[in-house]
Amino acid sequence: MLNALEVFTTVVVGVMVGVEFSVAFVMNPIFSALPEDSGQLGRAHGGRMLGVVMPVWYIGSLVLVGVWAVAGWHHHGTGLAVTAGALLLLSVVMSLALLVPINNRTKAWTPDNRPADWKEQMNRWDRYHYVRVAVIIAAFALLVTALG
Repeated sequence: MLNALEVFTTVVVGVMVGVEFSVAFVMNPIFSALPEDSGQLGRAHGGRMLGVVMPVWYIGSLVLVGVWAVAGWHHHGTGLAVTAGALLLLSVVMSLALLVPINNRTKAWTPDNRPADWKEQMNRWDRYHYVRVAVIIAAFALLVTALG
């Protein structure tokens, strides 16, 4: 049963990493290359859509890693799982403190109501997101290593 939990948790975190990596290195660059206001509108829509799904995914991943750590307390790889959990907790704190406030503003923007510094705010969100992606990639790598 523990093995199934470990594999399931690793897959859930891995898919989350893939989505966030895609946002950072595929979707947002595509949006930035679109003409006129299309990119900003695309990012606003993405913020609304992912703003509903990602909190559940981040918290769910953290809970799964916590259950793994408790259930496998005396097994090989538990220290790696605990460290991965700490990194996932850091990603949640980063999200709440840095990314969500920006996202909450930007998801309601239209070309008519966005502030003058909207591109600067998008760039700040992107920089924070790159760091968060690095943190969750590290957590995922630890979980993969803990499987061994």
